[in-house]
Formats: sequence, C-alpha cells, structure tokens
Amino acid sequence: MLSRKLMGIAWPAFLAACLLQLLVFALVDPLELRWFGRELEWSRQAVYAMAFFVFWGAAMLSSALTVLLGRE
Repeated sequence: MLSRKLMGIAWPAFLAACLLQLLVFALVDPLELRWFGRELEWSRQAVYAMAFFVFWGAAMLSSALTVLLGRE
C-alpha cells in the first residue's frame, strides 16, 4: 500500500517535471543564466539535470501535500 502511495506521488511529479523542463528550457538558454551577476560555471547538461531534479522535488512536494490533505 505504501509503495502504491509513493508511486501515486512520484509518477505525476515526474510527468510535471518533464513538462516544466520542456516549457522552461524552450524559453531559457542555460548558458545565459547568471547567479548573483556572475556566469554559472556549469555545463548545459548540468543545468538541465539540476533544474529537472528541482522541478521534480517541487512537484513531489505538491503531490505529497495533496495526498496528505486528501486522506480521510
């Protein structure tokens, strides 16, 4: 039962992260990003990976809160 709940949280969050990744990086070039006015020294691939995991974590938090608030 726990694994079913976890998949109910992780899978929609994964799909949301994929969609966010697609939308954000259709508009933003990772090599043009700045951090406190300085250029990021990360490769394009590293920025894509980090952003994906940040998006996935945020979506998982959202899904987990939905499950928590929706239980009876």
